[in-house]
Amino acid sequence: MPFSKLGLSTPILQALSERAYQQPTPIQQQAIPAILAGKNLLAAAQTGTGKTASFVLPILQKLSKAQTPLRGKRIRVLILTPTRELAVQVEENIGHYAKHLEISSLAMVGGVDAEPQKQALIYGVDILVATPGRLLDMIHQRALHFDQLDTLVLDEADRMLDMGFIDDLEKILQRLPEQRQSLLFSATLSPQIKRLAKTTIENPLEINVASSSDNSPKIEQWLITVDKDKKSALLSQMIIDNNWQQALIFIQTKHGSAKLVSQLEKRGIQAEAFHSGRSQASRSKLLADFKSGEVQFVVATGIAARGIDIDELSRVVNYDLPDQADDYIHRIGRTGRAGAVGEAISFVSKDDFRNLCSIESRLGQLIERRVVEGLEPKKEVPISILNHRPKSNKGSGHYKPRNKVSH
Repeated sequence: MPFSKLGLSTPILQALSERAYQQPTPIQQQAIPAILAGKNLLAAAQTGTGKTASFVLPILQKLSKAQTPLRGKRIRVLILTPTRELAVQVEENIGHYAKHLEISSLAMVGGVDAEPQKQALIYGVDILVATPGRLLDMIHQRALHFDQLDTLVLDEADRMLDMGFIDDLEKILQRLPEQRQSLLFSATLSPQIKRLAKTTIENPLEINVASSSDNSPKIEQWLITVDKDKKSALLSQMIIDNNWQQALIFIQTKHGSAKLVSQLEKRGIQAEAFHSGRSQASRSKLLADFKSGEVQFVVATGIAARGIDIDELSRVVNYDLPDQADDYIHRIGRTGRAGAVGEAISFVSKDDFRNLCSIESRLGQLIERRVVEGLEPKKEVPISILNHRPKSNKGSGHYKPRNKVSH
């Protein structure tokens, strides 16, 4: 089915053509007609499946036909996101899709001067993409009003709950008009998400394409067993021996990211740390440089898992496994986007075994194991048993590597 069959106008179709969009993804095929029909939506879609376009395109179509003039300090559409990076990315996509339309948009995030954002609101903005904290600040300063709002989007709603935004969400929702179209998008439709939907959305249409194998990003997943104190040496060896040109490397802590960047530098590898301790301006520039290829390697804490959108990012490395299995899904979803093939590599030590079991149970499959010659772990990682929840890291058996690979 081509985009032209979904009820989108010529200016939008032209913008999509210029972006080389060929066919709508499954979430786009289902969500766009439903949103154009005015339905409320509760939708689950995996990262990298075209979710943003699935709600932005029909919103633009509806706004292009708006008859009522927009008054000052008013907005027509509010898109809430959990992170600054995601807000900026969504607003950037809006600019691409609305290239041939007279529709205004603004990303409102913390960590930067609020005054330019307040000034931009003075004459009204059609689409506001915001993080909850900065939006509440603007509400308290009376910088915007919601009496002309007709559409609310909660993007990455599961992440918003994970990050503890439920109280902020409730404060925002209390101020919005009851008569509105509400769209909630999440990677999963967990019980918590469904409870949020009950209090946020009236009679939503439920769409769930998150589990569709046809829709899954094409990501080759594998892991390397290695002792914890050898991970830095392993990463350096993988980069150098395989001539990696780019990688997004996930690590647990800000301190750890700075330390790893320093260790890589001593081995002649230039990398940059990306974490919440850096200013928003610094983070935005780093992402831009990473996208352009000026920066090849970024060592990021989990804050980046939802905000980096690079169509051709070739690989993600889990230097540390995340504590939550869903975070692993979101991390590896940074690669294999827009139909491209990606690679997700995890470094796993014996201490990571609990998290590994949780991740493999979430995936419903075991992740292929490899070892690197010369860096075989002295503390062997126990055999994985799908759906097994170990009480401790001690296993009854030891993994005997089937294949050693030199890198």
